[in-house]
Amino acid sequence: MLYATAGAILLAVLACATHARAEDLPVPIVYLRQQVERPPVLSDLDPVPEDEGIAGATLGRDDNATTGRFLGQDYQLTVLDVPVGGNVLESAREALALSRLVVLDAPALDLLAVADLPEAEGALIFNVGAPDDALRDGDCRANVLHTVPSLGMRADALAQFLQLRRWTDVALLAGPYPADQAWAEALRRSAERFGLSLEDDRPWEFQGDLGRTAQAEIPLLTQDLADHDVLLVADEIGDFGRYVLFNTWEPRPVGGSEGITPVAWSPVLENWGASQLQSRFADLAGRPMRPADYAAWAAVRSIGEGVTRTGSADPADLRAYLLSPDFELDGFKGRPLSFRDWDGQLRQPIAVVQPRAMIGMAPFEPFLHQVNELDTLGRDRPESGCSAFER
Repeated sequence: MLYATAGAILLAVLACATHARAEDLPVPIVYLRQQVERPPVLSDLDPVPEDEGIAGATLGRDDNATTGRFLGQDYQLTVLDVPVGGNVLESAREALALSRLVVLDAPALDLLAVADLPEAEGALIFNVGAPDDALRDGDCRANVLHTVPSLGMRADALAQFLQLRRWTDVALLAGPYPADQAWAEALRRSAERFGLSLEDDRPWEFQGDLGRTAQAEIPLLTQDLADHDVLLVADEIGDFGRYVLFNTWEPRPVGGSEGITPVAWSPVLENWGASQLQSRFADLAGRPMRPADYAAWAAVRSIGEGVTRTGSADPADLRAYLLSPDFELDGFKGRPLSFRDWDGQLRQPIAVVQPRAMIGMAPFEPFLHQVNELDTLGRDRPESGCSAFER
């Protein structure tokens, strides 16, 4: 009798398992990356990994699958890589034919072109590569959510830290490339927003080989800067900023793109379970997790959390849930992450770090908000010009 009962239980379990597999909910996700030509820089010490972003999305898929296999969810990740100069719209149509859930790593103009495709209507696109503030403002799109922090969020985090330290007089050196100029403008706006005084603001125009002459040239180049507490450097492509550190005429801290830097993620993060995420990523990719990887991981994990909570992989259902007050994502940064319902930006703390340690995590305690302190970083609801989202 015992054997018969055990056999019956085994058959019942097998039948349930077969039934569950027959009703698995497929969750196809496409990671679409538009590769861009990177300007030449003075040093190649920090090459960009070939799998940057892709590895983060892969870890997010694996994390989703850990829970999904028990809930009948089948997560699939397809990567479409568009070479420099390739047709991103053609690849986007291919991606949207495969899935209505797209993780997009592309410059702002390409992102807007993809979001405006007729095939993208009703899809849900996660921006993991374009930090432009305009995409959260007048150029926002209802079918786009952003897991990469905006330039304004990062600049506000740095400005909060400087104000906290009472280092309120700043100077700015801005590189010539569009990414440098956009970051410089974000720094200017944040300086004004948080009461910093921009004492000097000038372009970086030196053309020599700083790898050989930094100790001689940079003191001369910074000698006539107005008096300042901190020198801000806008060098988002990693060209000259590294040589400014410890070579300035006056002994001043350097921040912005080098020195004291505000980032979404860094290998130096260890608290709040971050070391566990760091270890799992290193096991997967064989390298440290970078900010682009974190943005992609957060996008795929947001999809997973939405599917788990709603029981649906429909983009409309997921969008409604992700923008609702019920959504929270554990991002290993000390506070739950959530999406702003006025522009689709993922609220998240911004780490202020130096190359070998974390300095602090913004928002900092003195900076309060009537609803959510994370909204002290980036454009708040009253400041947003986004009209695509319901208000």
